[in-house]
Amino acid sequence: MIGLWAMSLGVLLTADQALVWWAPLAVLMQTFLYTGLFITAHDAMHGTVAPAFPRLNRFIGATCVRLYALFSFQRLQQAHWAHHQHPATTKDPDFHDGEHDGLVRWYLHFMIGYVSPLQIVGMAAIFNVFLFAAGVPVANLILFWILPSLLSTLQLFYFGTVLPHREPRNGYNDSHRARSNDFSPLVSFLTCYHFGYHWEHHERPDLPWWRLPHFRRRTTGCFEVTQ
Repeated sequence: MIGLWAMSLGVLLTADQALVWWAPLAVLMQTFLYTGLFITAHDAMHGTVAPAFPRLNRFIGATCVRLYALFSFQRLQQAHWAHHQHPATTKDPDFHDGEHDGLVRWYLHFMIGYVSPLQIVGMAAIFNVFLFAAGVPVANLILFWILPSLLSTLQLFYFGTVLPHREPRNGYNDSHRARSNDFSPLVSFLTCYHFGYHWEHHERPDLPWWRLPHFRRRTTGCFEVTQ
């Protein structure tokens, strides 16, 4: 995933701006790879990237979140463990605080909780290095570096937090306080690397993303039943 993301970004940042007709498709592709980068880091938080090699597992996870947006792997891991211990409660760093439960306000509350001023300064410094030292066109940087990363946060937030953890009309029905979508495996993969099979993830956090469809099929018998 790291290799695909880096190769794609390298090609796109040096792409000829005359070929603007394929830019929307390239943005979508790079957004998907950004999301994959974070999902890989997420699996590393659960030790499933390299289970037999904890140091390698941590190194891969840390590399992914640094490339994603200069995040601290340790800080994200601690927050994610809190999410699993207290899902959809006031102790869950991913959940709204009761006042920011609308989609936009929840997203802003979510992002403010994770993005630090130091990260913003660091990303701005990298932007200027690309722009002035490497000579990357500003349009390429905005289209293929900044925009996909922001769209990726929306993808992860909507499919990995809002849809699984928003409170149902009849309230939550188990300790996971989560539910899964009823997407087919292909659509589930395209939307968020099976992160939408979220009840299954909370039930078996030791499974990497690519094993969630099999576990869902085994526990529900099909992909039509939500938890």
